[in-house]
Amino acid sequence: MQERYFPAYTLGVDAFKNFNNVCGKLGTNLLLIGGKTALSVARDKLLSCISQDFNVVDEVIYGTECYEERVFELYEGYKNIDIDFVVGVGGGKALDTSKYLADMLNVPVVTVQTIASTCAASSALSVIYTKEHSFSKFVYYKKPAYHCFIDTKIIMEAPYDFIRAGVGDTLAKHYEVEFSARGRVLDYSSQLGLTISNMCNEPLMKYAKVALDEVKKGNICDELEQVILTIIITTGMVSMLINPDYNGAMAHALFYGLTILDGFEEKFLHGDVVGYCTAVQLAVDNNIEEAKKVVSFLKSIKIETSLSQRNIPCDREYLDKVLESALKDPDMNVIPYEVTKDMLFEGIKKIETLS
Repeated sequence: MQERYFPAYTLGVDAFKNFNNVCGKLGTNLLLIGGKTALSVARDKLLSCISQDFNVVDEVIYGTECYEERVFELYEGYKNIDIDFVVGVGGGKALDTSKYLADMLNVPVVTVQTIASTCAASSALSVIYTKEHSFSKFVYYKKPAYHCFIDTKIIMEAPYDFIRAGVGDTLAKHYEVEFSARGRVLDYSSQLGLTISNMCNEPLMKYAKVALDEVKKGNICDELEQVILTIIITTGMVSMLINPDYNGAMAHALFYGLTILDGFEEKFLHGDVVGYCTAVQLAVDNNIEEAKKVVSFLKSIKIETSLSQRNIPCDREYLDKVLESALKDPDMNVIPYEVTKDMLFEGIKKIETLS
């Protein structure tokens, strides 16, 4: 028997006003968890919209990284407390921590995404890192968040780099899904996910430049709402529909490989790098025209399109462990043909030349 669950969402400058109507069905005792900055930005506005019928059991800062030791620590602290649901507030790492904790507590999670950098609010998985900020593993869940609250004003006022990075991360989804699923016999759900994945590409190519320009001016516009929904909701729906084996590919694998470089995760935003890695994947796949299109688009929104722009040497020996780690990444388990370290490095070199 197949079951599919999809994230419900509320979008707009008054999104939090729907909290009582949506969450009243979950119970009264909630745990509020998020990033330090995110809570400082969203807490007061959120709490002002929450009815006194709810009881905020505690407010806690998740930390700075989504790693298992911290989630286990939080679980030990709250497992014997009456909590009906978790409210996660912040970006990807905060929401991934919130989802993991809610799953361990066996309660629903509600997400409040304060930056449009990933689809963390709506996806049914968490990306787990080590304390040293290197990728560790994925943790999958049966259901996504019960509801996503997306305050467009908070997202618009967040640091500009985050939404730009969200565009880069989302751009990868269609190319990765198509690559991994290529040549496979797909069931209904995966075929639907593959079809919808086109909406992770076309709206960004059409609206992202205008939306990002308007963000710089402090304006909320229709194009911005289209981009936010594409980043947070469309990508999450594809992740829910597609067979997990086809949910990622070379772009994310190369990103996670690059995280083994000292200080890489601290210096560069996930989505900016994944956007670049998407071009590399297309180059490895010998789809040079599409790689040129992606490079041109990334340049138009000021995402670096080479390693050299990040002061990382394009040197085979220097990158050997990166290449090795990328090819061992779970996202490379199901791809249409074998990719070697030499092939991946040649793809990197082609993008250096294009850039």
